[in-house]
Amino acid sequence: MIKTARTTIRPFVSSDLNDLQQILGDPVTMTYVEPPYTYEQTEHFLENFCIKRKAALACVHKDNNKLIGYLLFKSLGEADSNGHNDVYELGWIFNRNYWCQGFSYEASKALLDYAFDNLKAHRVSAETINLEQAKPLLEKLGLHCEGRLIEATRSNDGDFCDLYVYGLVKNQED
Repeated sequence: MIKTARTTIRPFVSSDLNDLQQILGDPVTMTYVEPPYTYEQTEHFLENFCIKRKAALACVHKDNNKLIGYLLFKSLGEADSNGHNDVYELGWIFNRNYWCQGFSYEASKALLDYAFDNLKAHRVSAETINLEQAKPLLEKLGLHCEGRLIEATRSNDGDFCDLYVYGLVKNQED
C-alpha cells in the first residue's frame, strides 16, 4: 500500500467493481483508451487482469474511500534469477469527476517513486495516443518521449493513429 496526501494506492478487490465501472464505462474517460466497457467486461477485467494478474492498482480517495483511479503498473519482461523485475509499464485512467485536480500526477508520482526506490526498477515506460492530456503529465513525471510509432494503433473510431512511447531510466531521474 502506498499513501499520498490525498489517496491510498492499493491492490484491487472485488468490491471495487461499481467504482471501476464508473471509470471504464464512461465514453468520455475512455476516448483515448478503448471503447467503454460494459459491466460484464469490467467485471472480467477486474477479476482477471487487476486481481489475478496483479497488473494494476487502485487509487482510492482518502476522504471518502472511493476508488477514483485505475493505475496500470505491470512488469515488462521476465524476472532475473532472483525473481526480480526491473522494467515496468505505467498508465492511469481516472474518474473524470476527479480530473484537473492533480490526482493523476500525485498517484503516478508516488508509484514511480515506489518503483525506483522500493522495487529497484531500472526503467518505467508509458504509451499514449493522447498528446493533449497525457504528454504534459508524462513530462511533469520526468518521462521522456522516446519515439513515435506512426499509425501503430487504432482510435476508438477505428482510424489509425500514432502511438507515442515515453520512458524513464533510473539514472535519468531529476
